[in-house]
Amino acid sequence: MLKRLTRQARKLRHPLRIALAASALAWAWTPPAQGQEIGADETARRELYDRVAAITGLTWQKVAAIDQYERTMSRLRPKERPLGAQAISGAYVAPERWAGELNPNAEDRLPLSIGFFGGIGRDGSGDGQADRHNDVDRLYTVVRQTMLQGPGADNMAIGLWEYYQNPRAVQRVQQFDKLYAAFGTLNLSKHAFPLPLNSVYSYRSTWGNRRGWGGVRVHEGTDIFAGQGVPVRSTCYGVVEVKGWNKFGGWRIGIRDIDNLYHYYAHLSGFDKSIHTGDVVEPGRVIGWVGSSGYGRPGTQGKFPPHLHYGVYRDRGLVEWAFDPYPMLHSWERAERRAVRSRGKGGG
Repeated sequence: MLKRLTRQARKLRHPLRIALAASALAWAWTPPAQGQEIGADETARRELYDRVAAITGLTWQKVAAIDQYERTMSRLRPKERPLGAQAISGAYVAPERWAGELNPNAEDRLPLSIGFFGGIGRDGSGDGQADRHNDVDRLYTVVRQTMLQGPGADNMAIGLWEYYQNPRAVQRVQQFDKLYAAFGTLNLSKHAFPLPLNSVYSYRSTWGNRRGWGGVRVHEGTDIFAGQGVPVRSTCYGVVEVKGWNKFGGWRIGIRDIDNLYHYYAHLSGFDKSIHTGDVVEPGRVIGWVGSSGYGRPGTQGKFPPHLHYGVYRDRGLVEWAFDPYPMLHSWERAERRAVRSRGKGGG
């Protein structure tokens, strides 16, 4: 499928079609986020994080945040970052970086020779071996690299930058740490439909539809039509990353979740005043209200019927790509309706 999409993209010339092909390619490369793990359950992961936290002196939440960022990158690039089917950690270190670029043994496990050749591999399990295939050794090595500037939030931010050479990585680890610290659990996979189920709304897949205002572009999301002022809810556990005006989206808010997805809510009539950039929210939390803002200067309203524009973007390391959120919305809506019916029947 990927080869076919690539051939089609090369044949296209119109900017609208090229953008559509690029979005299709991005989704084709991206495994689904929900229900997908590297091969470990929550208990095994928590035990691993506690163990590495004890060695490094960090909180388990910070260790988990680093591993979660690594996990999101490993999911996106499974061929570039191969991990065993039974791997607990999502952390990956390339053989040449682990053993040292000039090391003749790419699978070297001896800490002394790894250090001699400038490799970063370390023994975290205490067995005298720096084994790149050992979850404790691998995660400890990555965490240790982020701590080379010393303890403390500022020094760790510098360490993250030096290891990843990417400001997005620094921000993501900090956001994931905040989420784990706020909720005290690794299980942050619950979602909610963005509008109350008892409200009047309608939606269908509008992904890729042509948009003309502001230049030729495509619709990167799903429009959910509802009355002015209907509450808009967070669909996920996440950190508020952006809040304010956008000339296309009007009053909009952006939330980053634990799977490194950016959830975009646009054309709002207003925000919940108690929510600020950097705040943590949970599924179902009201963040604003349906409106018709956008397509102009701050405060522009009424250029289209009231609706929520909902988009989702996946961080690919250096760039973000949108993908069609309609299947997720449909799934969350059905799951929430089933839960409501179950409670109504005394199912708790």
